[in-house]
Amino acid sequence: MKKVKNRWIIALCAVGIHLSIGSVYAWSVFTNPLAERFGWSLSQISLTFSIAILFLGLSAAFLGHFVEKHGPRKAGMLAAFFFGTGVTFSGVAVQLGSLPMLYLFYGVFGGIGLGVGYITPVSSLVKWFPDRRGLATGLAIMGFGFAALISGPVMQALIVTAGIANTFFILGICYFLIMLCSSLYLSPPETDWQPKGLSSEKSKRPRSTDLSQLTANEAVKTRRFYYLWLMLFINVTCGIAIISIASPLAQESAGMSAAGAAALVGVLGAFNGLGRIGWASISDYIGRPNTYTAFFAAQLIAFPLLPFMTDHIMFSIFMALIYTCYGGGFAAIPAYIGDLFGTKQLGAIHGYMLTAWAAAGLAGPMFSSWIRDVTGSYSQSLAVFAVLFGIGLCLSIFIRADMKQLRKKADIRFSDSVKG
Repeated sequence: MKKVKNRWIIALCAVGIHLSIGSVYAWSVFTNPLAERFGWSLSQISLTFSIAILFLGLSAAFLGHFVEKHGPRKAGMLAAFFFGTGVTFSGVAVQLGSLPMLYLFYGVFGGIGLGVGYITPVSSLVKWFPDRRGLATGLAIMGFGFAALISGPVMQALIVTAGIANTFFILGICYFLIMLCSSLYLSPPETDWQPKGLSSEKSKRPRSTDLSQLTANEAVKTRRFYYLWLMLFINVTCGIAIISIASPLAQESAGMSAAGAAALVGVLGAFNGLGRIGWASISDYIGRPNTYTAFFAAQLIAFPLLPFMTDHIMFSIFMALIYTCYGGGFAAIPAYIGDLFGTKQLGAIHGYMLTAWAAAGLAGPMFSSWIRDVTGSYSQSLAVFAVLFGIGLCLSIFIRADMKQLRKKADIRFSDSVKG
């Protein structure tokens, strides 16, 4: 009899992969050292991060089918190769003082590794945890959110002691080994596998809460796919915009000092990670539709009030809420996809969905910076984002009508199968 793998070890492996690729959020640690050494502008250096996020979305979309066809082990090894190579050879780019090479290796190669590495373990976890989808995917994606808290200090220490190039060499090799070892244990469960504790009555239904079982190409032809895409785009666009201006906004609105604002940004990073596991776990109990409705309703109130929050504590509380919603939006999406489209090609559908992240990563920061330059204040951009949250709130309600129809069809099919 074939031994069934431990699904919690698979979850741990997923966390290992996401902790590695999530180090991209600590890219800003390299900004000043690179600027001081080569005289590159901040915009030139930050473009490396933007390219990486862009290719994260593109590779997740185009290689999602690879994940489904070849399985999580090979996909994870592919992610380890691209991300490990990208980070390692970024050291070569630094040694040669070549900005285009840095764009190529960290931006393009690293970005491809990011995209494949992001969707690979999540796809497996949804299948291993049909009873706790939110918790399982939240655990992995929490690793992505918390990675900067771990990687940032390590990067800073390595830059000081070993130099910029050697830091890339050391990190690239370490990331490759962690991701490779984690990938070797990954595998999907057997088709008829169910976790212990699921009632036999529930096990008669296909994968518990799935309202349909669609391929990726079938999913993108449905209206609910675009509802979900727009909901993720709005949540990420507004969230990443506020993250990109958190420090200057704290100084402008709440009157914090530069040091105080920097400390707040560090603390808020923890709420990004906590929101991923917290909201994803809550979604298992209140449902994904209610979770996203809560995101939009809370932020619809919080965003327009931020510029008027002069009290440091109240400003910090509102920012912490926004950060949890930003992280939670990422963590709840894989389970939401499983609910709406099933697990047949969840990795590929998730890849298509992450193009919203790539688009938002470019749109959010650019828009908020442009509004700040034009108006001299961030309050105008936050008012526009509040309007977007209003649209997102409507979408989170509209999608329920589609889900209601799907649930009726699923109940009819289940009833017919029982009678048969």
